[in-house]
Amino acid sequence: MAKILVIDDERSIRNSLKDILEYEKHTVELAEDGKTGLEMLQNGEYDIVLCDIKMPEMDGIEVLEQIIEARYDVSTVMISGHGTVETAVEAIKKGAFDFIEKPLDLNRLLITIKNATERTDLISQANVLKKKVSKKYKMVGESKSIQKIKEMVDRVAETDARVLITGLNGTGKELVAHRLHEKSKRNKAPFVEVNCAAIPSELIESELFGHEKGSFTSAHKQRTGKFEQADGGTIFLDEIGDMSLSAQAKVLRVLQENKISRVGSDKSINVDVRVIAATNKNLKEEIKNNRFREDLYHRLSVILIEVPSLNDRSDDIPLLADYFMEQICGEHGIAKRKISQEAIKELQTINWTGNIREFRNVLERLIILCDDVITDEDVRMFAQPMGK
Repeated sequence: MAKILVIDDERSIRNSLKDILEYEKHTVELAEDGKTGLEMLQNGEYDIVLCDIKMPEMDGIEVLEQIIEARYDVSTVMISGHGTVETAVEAIKKGAFDFIEKPLDLNRLLITIKNATERTDLISQANVLKKKVSKKYKMVGESKSIQKIKEMVDRVAETDARVLITGLNGTGKELVAHRLHEKSKRNKAPFVEVNCAAIPSELIESELFGHEKGSFTSAHKQRTGKFEQADGGTIFLDEIGDMSLSAQAKVLRVLQENKISRVGSDKSINVDVRVIAATNKNLKEEIKNNRFREDLYHRLSVILIEVPSLNDRSDDIPLLADYFMEQICGEHGIAKRKISQEAIKELQTINWTGNIREFRNVLERLIILCDDVITDEDVRMFAQPMGK
């Protein structure tokens, strides 16, 4: 059942709604005006708000605007005895879940409450999943280099400045990209990731910009590209140093004009996208060898962030070990393993050429093959044979 806040300046309406909805096993609280309702929303959690439109001092549309601006995870249903099509359309455009006219039709009201409850449940589930994803992409570490990156991200995230992230394979460049998005004003919009190295050069333009039906042999239907999918949000171009020169030229045009054209079409489509790019290559060397466009490099590298190797941040290994222990044991459904201080010191002596990715794999191997407490002998037996 839902927890519902009724905001209406008419006591009879408030009390009638309370009686009806409590009979249906919902929890109902009442507010006699918009200001009181917003204070109750700020201090409590609700699934649904039923809000009258015509109220003194602050009308329902103003209340709705503040609910949307505050990003409460609540479905707002507007009610009015002076409803018009224009008013209903305005309310829906501003973010209301539905609009019901007075006198209230009981069946219509209960159906709307049911639908709004389902929507709120879906939002809650989505937020839980989002938190899990955020945890998966958590930047773990307290070393000086990682603290510097976190500070840089926190400063840059609120802007729309383009960011180029560099670093060796496995260092966690994608974690920086996710943190930039999560801390930005675009965090409610899509985060779309493209691995430029994993897509054949002949398909990269279709992947990024989409294509029209029949534009090439296997184009059996129209396709929306990654830039369109990321509209309003962030696109992360991972391993951009592997992108073909022809695709680079088109990406440059998007950055210059904020427009894309699907393959096989001359029509321009406006896109509002923040671009974050990453590479393990030295792009200045690639420019010298005519494999990367210098003008694109300068467009992408408004902010440069270099992610250090694990060898350069070995002080973070104890924190990383604890973090991955909890994560991996949870995935395998086993009790969290312990690791001795001697084992930690042994891990810190290893040359991690594969960086964080290799470190996690080694920890998973140790968790699976060792007893409840991982020792330095276990590390020497199961980690060192990897050629370190």
